[in-house]
Amino acid sequence: MGGGPVGAPRGAAKQHRTVSRVTTILETVAADPHGVRLNVLAGVLDAPKTSVHGLVKGLVATGYLHEQDGAYHLGPAVGALLAPTAGPLVEAARPTLRRLRAEFDETVMLAALVGDSVVYLDTVESTQVIRYSAPLRRRRPLYPTSSGKCLLAHLDPQQRDAHLREHFTDPAERERVQRELADVVADEVAYNRGETVPDVSAVSSAVLAPRTPAAVAVAGPTSRVADRLDAMADAVRRAAREITRRLR
Repeated sequence: MGGGPVGAPRGAAKQHRTVSRVTTILETVAADPHGVRLNVLAGVLDAPKTSVHGLVKGLVATGYLHEQDGAYHLGPAVGALLAPTAGPLVEAARPTLRRLRAEFDETVMLAALVGDSVVYLDTVESTQVIRYSAPLRRRRPLYPTSSGKCLLAHLDPQQRDAHLREHFTDPAERERVQRELADVVADEVAYNRGETVPDVSAVSSAVLAPRTPAAVAVAGPTSRVADRLDAMADAVRRAAREITRRLR
């Protein structure tokens, strides 16, 4: 399967303290439907309440946060400006996700690269009582999720190597992961055999479309899917190619 590196930066990206604090505030509030108080946000950021208070008030003023009874919730600007119900990637992938679920009756996910994290954008869950339920729109580490492995394997080499140096300080372990990622590129699939959740296994393949680093995955209880992973791998390869063609 062809395609060049995805997610390559135009310049060296560096964290900015204020930007990091603002995004952490938004992500912390988004994860708690009951709202988050100022002292909790200050603790998460390990910053003085006075500093956090200024950022929070600025977010309230621009509609990204809403204050109610001393707790902060996501404001209307998030839904109005940042979260359309379905973008081109989700629309292109949804028919394929449904077909995969019908074929295996296991949970099927669409994942995207967000910074140095993987985020599930869409899911079609298994109809079975015992099933894997993927958390949507939350950051997860690229490794060892199967989708994250696909995204990491197809990153620009410099960006990928920098990520591996940061997260795998042991040279031998880093070399092992590099070999695994090379296999992911060659085989067009990545596996997660209980590496994230002990009794859950998954297989994923990269969607190699321009400007849309993504992956499609099927996951379920290991006891049920272990003997079907090869068949699932063939199916997700075809699914990723199909979605890629729709996006080009």
